[in-house]
Amino acid sequence: MSKNIVFMIAVKKDGQLKKEYEYSIKSWKHWCDKNDCELFLLEEPVVDMEEMHIIWQRYFLFDIFDANEIDCNQVLMVDADTIVHPDSPNFFNETDDKYCLVHDDGSYDWILRGMEHYKNYVFKEEWFDFWEYGNSGFQIINKKHRPFFDEMRKFYFNNKETIQSIQSNWGIGTDQTPLNFMLRKHNVEMKLLPYKYNMTCMNKREIIGEDMLHTKLGHIMHFNGLPEKDKTVPYWMEKTYKYLFEGTK
Repeated sequence: MSKNIVFMIAVKKDGQLKKEYEYSIKSWKHWCDKNDCELFLLEEPVVDMEEMHIIWQRYFLFDIFDANEIDCNQVLMVDADTIVHPDSPNFFNETDDKYCLVHDDGSYDWILRGMEHYKNYVFKEEWFDFWEYGNSGFQIINKKHRPFFDEMRKFYFNNKETIQSIQSNWGIGTDQTPLNFMLRKHNVEMKLLPYKYNMTCMNKREIIGEDMLHTKLGHIMHFNGLPEKDKTVPYWMEKTYKYLFEGTK
């Protein structure tokens, strides 16, 4: 019987998984058990990471499931720098059978530069509304999206040098902006879910602090875009997990 699945990349570096990712995994395992879903961790690259960035390898998802004899209904592909609230509603009930993302407006400059560069160097005539730009760290898909994942991989290998050049020269992410262009190019029916399901750039919204306000505003906290000194991602992920799951302030 097919189930809804939460899929997360958890590849170790130098034989060790980042400690903060362990808190993410534990939170998602708790949520999956509570909501009759399965958690699948991609712990080994599908191809050499010199050949393809590990983030891009999530678009092998259906091949990975085939190899593991897994039958899926819907799948959430979620980043490992997230903590899900133990009382989060089941977002799989809100998809309307569409490709679901959450709008990302964390950095207007970063997003618009990425859109401009990919338009100029790759997609040419393609364009779309900034206010419908989605964050790739939370994607809900289903079986009908398998052909689109095939197109994503083809796109990567056909444009690998250009993609790598854009990333290295302008620091514009990995798959996120190309994903947004490709969804429009292939006329994939989309639905944007509310911010509470992918709370990105919480520091810019002034909702992350010692009062733990971020745990009261939404369901999935995404610890991206945080400062790289003082109270960093590991600090906040550990503190948030212990606050929500162990009652520790």
